[in-house]
Amino acid sequence: MHPLLQREHSDFRVEVRQFGLERIAPVAREGDETGRFPWENVRAMAERGWFGLPVPAELGGMGRDALSYAILIEELARHDASHAITVSAHSNLATGPIVAFGTEEQRSRFVPALAAGRVLGAFGLTEPDAGSDASGTRTRALRAGDDYRISGSKIFITNAGVGEILVVTAVTTPGIGSSGISSFIICKPTADPEAADRAGVGHLPSLPYSDGVTTGAPEDKLGWRASDTRALFLEDVRVPKDQRLGAEGEGFRNFMQTLDAGRIGIAALSLGIAQGAFDIALRYTTRRRQFKRPLWDFQEVRFGLADLAAEIEAARHLTYAAAWLKERGRSFGKEASMAKLIASRLAAKSARTAVQCLGAAGYTSRYPVERMMRDAKACEIGEGTAEIQKLVIGRHLVREQP
Repeated sequence: MHPLLQREHSDFRVEVRQFGLERIAPVAREGDETGRFPWENVRAMAERGWFGLPVPAELGGMGRDALSYAILIEELARHDASHAITVSAHSNLATGPIVAFGTEEQRSRFVPALAAGRVLGAFGLTEPDAGSDASGTRTRALRAGDDYRISGSKIFITNAGVGEILVVTAVTTPGIGSSGISSFIICKPTADPEAADRAGVGHLPSLPYSDGVTTGAPEDKLGWRASDTRALFLEDVRVPKDQRLGAEGEGFRNFMQTLDAGRIGIAALSLGIAQGAFDIALRYTTRRRQFKRPLWDFQEVRFGLADLAAEIEAARHLTYAAAWLKERGRSFGKEASMAKLIASRLAAKSARTAVQCLGAAGYTSRYPVERMMRDAKACEIGEGTAEIQKLVIGRHLVREQP
């Protein structure tokens, strides 16, 4: 057992792994091929409390620690990254800011429904002209009495269509850069009401929906194809001032902290892909025979997988250490970026290695490694590209030098 884990963590891993085998593995290929959002499994995960795993019990969550959350995302991604990113974006990026920066009224109003998985959440940050440079936000929020009027657009937003509670950034004071960005809680109906009604989750008519919020068609993506990714359009959307999240001008600082936590989730997701691909490669090479010998008997195969196993364990240590630091209220930004950088690279390497070990079979959809190879690429882009992680790590190194 990993030295940072307790028995409860190991028991929880077994629970999630069993769910992955029984509920996710059988539908992952179909979800990838059709792009259909996995509403049935969303309901099953909601029933288990997993959408509120790290949320305090007094707000309707399970109150579990950051290590438990990393294990959840890792084990879901071991079978399908789309399931994992759906939970990760909901928990870290949408629910997390409300828990961390919201008022008591905002937390009690919005968090219980999110924690129960009664509705899904999304985080509206990226814009056509503000990707890695998140300070370049153009969406504008104009004060109008006791309300704000928000207009602009967001792109590549996970859960934008299926979600009903959105945390969105907008400029409240132009001309002063990142200090003029604020964040808001905006509610809108799910874009898939019929499927949500059939699943029994995903729609809560009692929420304070705002007019003027629309979403684009689902993006046709290389990977994470069963997750919901869309553009978000805001046209003169009225948002009461009591749905501003934090004070005016605090939005940039708050979402940078949110992304630090989110990087632990992406590191765990990457780790799950890496482990899942490795598992398939190991199983295949010990059973597949060439030249009257198992592939595993060839030194190049055996040494390659041995190297990969060591790298996966190293990435796991780094990811769990970042989660451990976060749980104890200690600085973890550098460690989260390191974990995300290393684990996302490793996911891509592990998937490529698995495809190579399986040969022509790995290049077909009969085995999930080709899907894992496509899914892994998003890990090097989402929630800060590999290049951004290097910038973040470098800044920490300069500040920390003796």
